Amino acid sequence: MTESFRRSGEYDYDAPQGPYSQSHGYSAPVNPEWPPPPAYEPTAASPLPAAGPEPEPRRRRARGSVALLAAVAIVAAAVGGATAYGFQELAGKNDVTATGTSTAVVPAGKKGDVAAIAAAVSPSVVEINATLDNGSSTGSGVVISSNGEIVTNNHVIAGAQSVKVRTSDGHSYTADVVGTDSSKDLALIKLQGASGLRAATLGDSSGVQVGDSVVAIGSPEGLTGTVTSGIVSALDRDVTVPTDESQAQGQGGDGSWPFQFGGRNFNGDTGSSTTTYKAIQTDASLNPGNSGGALIDAAGNIIGINAAMYSSSQQASSSSDAGSIGLGFAIPVNTVKSDLAKLRSGGRN
Repeated sequence: MTESFRRSGEYDYDAPQGPYSQSHGYSAPVNPEWPPPPAYEPTAASPLPAAGPEPEPRRRRARGSVALLAAVAIVAAAVGGATAYGFQELAGKNDVTATGTSTAVVPAGKKGDVAAIAAAVSPSVVEINATLDNGSSTGSGVVISSNGEIVTNNHVIAGAQSVKVRTSDGHSYTADVVGTDSSKDLALIKLQGASGLRAATLGDSSGVQVGDSVVAIGSPEGLTGTVTSGIVSALDRDVTVPTDESQAQGQGGDGSWPFQFGGRNFNGDTGSSTTTYKAIQTDASLNPGNSGGALIDAAGNIIGINAAMYSSSQQASSSSDAGSIGLGFAIPVNTVKSDLAKLRSGGRN
């Protein structure tokens, strides 16, 4: 017989009721050796996922997302400093921001090494020669931008008919006076046709302490690129200097710059028109011609502009008085930075 054999009730069961109980119009062959299906819906091998806790892979993805966010935050923090600096430069903000840190102009292993400091900063210090009505004046200056902005003392260029500048590599330029501030003894000049100059790094003079090592670079007596070293011997010294141009040109043509300190006059009479500022005192050897040059910290940052130094007229005639007496003063660089916007705007006073 070829007909199928089926025992009564052997495979009969109630079809499950629900959305999955529809008939598809297809009947599979029945083998009597197959075991009968259970009389209830199976649960152990259910094809649908049972409700329960979140699968472990999703938790792993969450941790990965947190790690990614942390990495992005770290990169953003690293980029942020440079971005903020770039924005400050583009916006032209020159106000002092004291961070308590300094930029490493010289390698960390060379910090405090005078030779390394001189090699790094000397290209940023220039010699200035001003032609006056009654002679000439020689001083120094510090390059603060690659296109030839130079900070110097007001008394170096006061009353000048023309200004010539020589860089450390021997190139000569004509300079224009951009702005002056006799109350702080500061001036800003700009070289004509200059580009690619090495700008000095202006530090933070608020962190300077007595005893810190310093290096001075300038052109004393026209000796370009002269380097001396010493320490900061005192802070916040009240130095009084003349604001009158005739006094600023020096007395006797010896290039000395009169100033008053501690109730005494040095290098001549300061006159009746004067101004007083707080200065950094140093024992680094300074001489006429150092005015406007750089006072530099151990990391190679500019912390002051050398402005006043004692020059005894008796030194030339008495060997016992020869040599540096260790009394020099520099305008703190924070004063310079706070005055830059005014100088750049062409202010004259």
